[in-house]
Amino acid sequence: MKKLIFSIAILALAVVACQPSSDEVVPTQEAVSIDMSDFYVHTDGDLSKLANGSKADKCQSMKVLNRQLKENPGLENRMFNIEKHTRTYISFKGKPTKPGNGGGGTTPTPYTGAITIPVVINILEDAAHPVTTAHINSQIAILNDDFNNQNSNTSGVPSEFASLVANADITFVLAAVNRKASTKTTWGTNDAMKSSSQGGMDATDPAHNLNLWICEIGGGILGYAQFPGGTLATDGVVIGSDFLGENAAGGVYGHGRTATHEIGHWLNLRHIWGDGRCRQDDFVADTPSSDGANYGCPTYPTVNCKSNDMTMNYMDYTDDNCMYMFSNGQNDRMRAIFASGGSRVSFVTP
Repeated sequence: MKKLIFSIAILALAVVACQPSSDEVVPTQEAVSIDMSDFYVHTDGDLSKLANGSKADKCQSMKVLNRQLKENPGLENRMFNIEKHTRTYISFKGKPTKPGNGGGGTTPTPYTGAITIPVVINILEDAAHPVTTAHINSQIAILNDDFNNQNSNTSGVPSEFASLVANADITFVLAAVNRKASTKTTWGTNDAMKSSSQGGMDATDPAHNLNLWICEIGGGILGYAQFPGGTLATDGVVIGSDFLGENAAGGVYGHGRTATHEIGHWLNLRHIWGDGRCRQDDFVADTPSSDGANYGCPTYPTVNCKSNDMTMNYMDYTDDNCMYMFSNGQNDRMRAIFASGGSRVSFVTP
């Protein structure tokens, strides 16, 4: 009898031990080994600037991430698990389902359906930097062009990268526009604009809406995003008032690509150069290694790390009219977070 009780106890412990925690990746096929040895979250913030400092640091997403990692001890672990989930589901892409797991066919990972993302635009109005309905409508149209491979400049993609251009099949729809007058002309990057208690505006149902905060960030900053895994109350994207949509005040950055770039971060894409010179990657196999951001409108080929840079990628720092593609590998990363157990699955589930 004691032996029987002991055996049952051992079996129960084994069953419990096999149950995944809420943070673990649950693959749909037999377990695969996922290499996470190159994973990183902390970066050297200075690497996103040119050495001579002559250009503004367009995007503050990595610097904001560094701050959030210090403030939130659990964030790094959550991002590790999101990355492992992403790599696991990409590794299953196109593989036949094994016998005993439901028969033939393929595992539909990453997420294969059309994706619709409602957008809530929160404007902290500054009279010196007006945001008009035309700016808003043009931004939504630009996002839909960029994430559905309808950017007219894509015809200029070099032949080396032509087969890699992705149609992400993501549609953005304007859900609401909220406006609040503010006398604050410089908001910085500490997320104050996302909190009504600090004079900003609280997020609207961020589990089901992409919140954009439009304000004067200051310091020549165009925008920043929160990566998947961060606090829900601050989830979304911040864009400088002059850089929303088609906006003459934005100059070469006034054609709506700041939003495309920052939403790329929100969808789990890193800068194309990996924020770490040649030694660090963006976790995408089909984007060439590089040692830093490109600015302006570079000529092809621009060579770094012994390969031609994909300078026209939305995740570089080039002028708005000189960026016009996501790669297939980047598309897989974006779609993995909408798959079962993904960090943004709530956008595609009832």
